[in-house]
Amino acid sequence: MKIAAIIPVKTFTKAKTRLDLSPQQVEDLCIVMLEEILHTISISPQIEETIIVTKEEKAMEIGARFNATIIKDEKEESVNSAIALADKYLLENNFHASIVFPQDIPFIKTQDIDFMLNYKMHPNFAIIVPSRRFDGTNALARMPVDLMKTHYDEDSYKIHMSTAKENTLNVAMVFVKRIMLDIDNTDDLKFVLEQNEKPEIKDKIRNIIGSN
Repeated sequence: MKIAAIIPVKTFTKAKTRLDLSPQQVEDLCIVMLEEILHTISISPQIEETIIVTKEEKAMEIGARFNATIIKDEKEESVNSAIALADKYLLENNFHASIVFPQDIPFIKTQDIDFMLNYKMHPNFAIIVPSRRFDGTNALARMPVDLMKTHYDEDSYKIHMSTAKENTLNVAMVFVKRIMLDIDNTDDLKFVLEQNEKPEIKDKIRNIIGSN
């Protein structure tokens, strides 16, 4: 089964507006998070190709270092439109399934990808990992890749669950702690730094926010 990872990346200057950080700190944080998730996905035996959809030049440079396929998102209208661009590419290149990951889950490990994909089903399925507050979607696997449209930025977890159920009987909600740890606001930032996960990444984050 050919599975691709999709990572939509917003322009760093427009990202993480709910964090009380300077523009430089936001950019540095985005870089650390993107590098870490790309590193994890690049060593996952389950993922054949990683797609980054972005207009952020620095994200393109980072993606190239990890052999990711870059799709330039000239309009940057929304996360959903970015994913639609990736879906088109994957359909044209005969991929069977995809997993959408946000950029801001740097604590993910390869075994987390393995665990969620234990729930994959043939011939079609959706697997959804919510955010820890159950308002967002921190991983969305779909087979086929156009099984359903995405609904990010719209209380996406609940909408993705209901939309998936409209399109297939094979829907799994999976709890994976490290995937559920996103960094979207100051409470998230405080929470993840209290967790016993990836100390080297926590140190990098602390160094970035230390002057804040």
